[in-house]
Amino acid sequence: MPDSATPFSLGRITSEEIASQPDCWLRAQDHAGSSPAGLPASGERVLVLGCGTSYYVAAAYAWLREQGGHGVTDALVASELPSVLREYDRVVAISRSGTTTEVSQALTMLPAAMPITAILGEVGTPVGEAATEIIDLSYADEQSVVQTRFPTTLLTLLRAHLGEDRSVLARLIEQARTVIAAPASVPTPRQLVVLGTGWAAPLAQEAALKCRESAGMWAEAYPTGEYRHGPISVAGPGTLVWALTPLTQVQTEAIQATGATVRQGSLDPQAELVALQKHAVAWAAATGRDADVPAHLTRSVVIL
Repeated sequence: MPDSATPFSLGRITSEEIASQPDCWLRAQDHAGSSPAGLPASGERVLVLGCGTSYYVAAAYAWLREQGGHGVTDALVASELPSVLREYDRVVAISRSGTTTEVSQALTMLPAAMPITAILGEVGTPVGEAATEIIDLSYADEQSVVQTRFPTTLLTLLRAHLGEDRSVLARLIEQARTVIAAPASVPTPRQLVVLGTGWAAPLAQEAALKCRESAGMWAEAYPTGEYRHGPISVAGPGTLVWALTPLTQVQTEAIQATGATVRQGSLDPQAELVALQKHAVAWAAATGRDADVPAHLTRSVVIL
C-alpha cells in the first residue's frame, strides 16, 4: 500500500494540506482565545447551516455545544431548510468558498433582523455579504476540491471556544502529527464503513465522504448503534469497519462474525478523521486515481 506521497505525485496538493492541519489547529486555538465577534455566546439559541462537509462540522458542533450546556443548537443542511423554523438568536453559516448557492439562498429566507455569522475560507464573497459578522478562516483555506484542513481547523476553533481544555487540544494536535508521520498502511477494502457515537457520528459521515470523493470507493457511515439495525447485512470479507469511538465487545463480535475486519480507533475522533483523510489519498493512488482531481466535483456548488 503506497503512502499518500507517491512517485507520480498523485494527491500531492491534498496530502500537503492534510499535513498542514496541526499548525492550522494551533492557530485556531489562538484565534478562539481572541474571542472573535460572531461566535455564539453561551445561552444563545443557534442554528448552524452548511452543505456537505460544512454540514457535518455543523452537526458535530451542535452536539458538542448543546450537550456542553451552552444552549439550544440545531444543524441543518442549507439546501433542505424547512419553511417553518424554530426561534433562534443567531444563525451561523459555514462555507469554505463563500459562494455556495444553497447557503446564500438559505440566508435570504431568514428574518431580516436575524444576526448571521459567516465562517469563511474566502471573504468578500456572497455568503459573507449576507452576514452581519464574519469569522475569517482564510488561513485554513485550501487549493484542493476535497476539504480537509478547513473543516478540521474550524472544528478546533469551535471546540476551543466551547471551553475544551487546552491539554485536550494539545494532545489532539500531537496525535494528528503522529498520524501524519505514519504511513497509510491499511489495504484498500472492498467496502469501508465508518462508525461513531455522539459528536463523532457526523465525523464518521465526513470521513466516509473523503473516501468517496478522493478514492471513488464504496464508503458508508452510521452512528455506531445503528449499524446492527440493517446495514451490517452487507458486511463480509473485504469489509473494513473503522470505529472512531469505542465499540462494545458485543458490537465487535457481531461485526467480526460477518467476516469483516474491525479497526478500533484509539485516538481523538478528529485525529482518526485525519488518519482516514490520509488513507483516502493513498487508496486513490493505489488505483491510479488522483485525489487532487476528484470525479464530477468542483470547489464550490454554484447554481446559476
